Amino acid sequence: MTLVTSGELAQLNERSREIFRQIVESYLATGEPIGSRNISRLLPSTLSPASVRNVMQDLEMLGLVQAPHTSAGRMPTELGLRFFVDAMLEFGDLAAADRARIDAQVRASSRTLEGVLTEASTLLSGLSRGAGVVVTTKRDPRLKHLEFVRLEPTRALVVLVAEDGAVENRVVDIPLGLPTSALVEASNYLNARLRGRTLAELQVETQKELEAGRAELDTLTARVVADGLASWGGSGEGLPQQLIVRGQANLLEDLKAADDLERIRLLFADIEAKKDLIDLLGRAEAGDGVRIFIGSENKLFSLSGSSMIAAPFRDASQQIVGVLGVIGPTRLNYARVVPMVDYTARVVGRLLGG
Repeated sequence: MTLVTSGELAQLNERSREIFRQIVESYLATGEPIGSRNISRLLPSTLSPASVRNVMQDLEMLGLVQAPHTSAGRMPTELGLRFFVDAMLEFGDLAAADRARIDAQVRASSRTLEGVLTEASTLLSGLSRGAGVVVTTKRDPRLKHLEFVRLEPTRALVVLVAEDGAVENRVVDIPLGLPTSALVEASNYLNARLRGRTLAELQVETQKELEAGRAELDTLTARVVADGLASWGGSGEGLPQQLIVRGQANLLEDLKAADDLERIRLLFADIEAKKDLIDLLGRAEAGDGVRIFIGSENKLFSLSGSSMIAAPFRDASQQIVGVLGVIGPTRLNYARVVPMVDYTARVVGRLLGG
């Protein structure tokens, strides 16, 4: 099979386009291949099943459709879905009822960033019947309070509270035998300096004091301070700080066969690994507006055969601070989910002052 260019695909005649549209729309609705006889009944013009079969064979030669197993019917390939989404699908406005529901539920959530994003991912999952995903990036809130809590002889929990009420927890290694008084001293030292500052600002000031020897801390306590700030700030790799996934169970609905279940199992494993999903959402952040990833176009979905629709959202300074979206089967209702994701991203942006 020779795959053709997008320019050649765009030159399909009207009859081929209409038959291709029927194949795709049937697949998006049912997940099943459709045969020439059924298509001939759906076409606005009279065309025999034999003529439809000839066109279907041409579409298969172009790489747009395929016949699964020994079925006489056809269903779109990933190339076909991409062509349909890019060249043929018309995205309408989101229904008024869906807009009202998104406005009401997201605005009614906790006004903390985590509360807003958790509600947004849960909402997208419910509306799309897929998995709702949100990742936050570049978040550096103004701080209110910090505390070190010993967990084990060599590990402590760093609890950090932002002015907007959001709470972050990180585990940090501590020297063996470190007295509890050193943790209290580290907490007091940072709390005296952090109010109203971002983590980045606090790190800069603290580092200068430690290097200049102005901090009245013993060696072990100074080490706890430095390690605690580094741990809460992340690994320095620039990865987003928080990933929220809701509604994975929706992906188990309407499974057609055992191989469907295996694909979903592989997708769950990929989601649990997180890094590839965060990388993919980072690609969505790089674009403006809604991005659509279909199947093996991205390594995350190369085995599971899934799709993701994602859009970035902005803060008050118009900086992109995260991405939200929906993961589902390749037969997602793109016409409905794309405007839904776009509108939710704009609502979240407005709540964050964007």
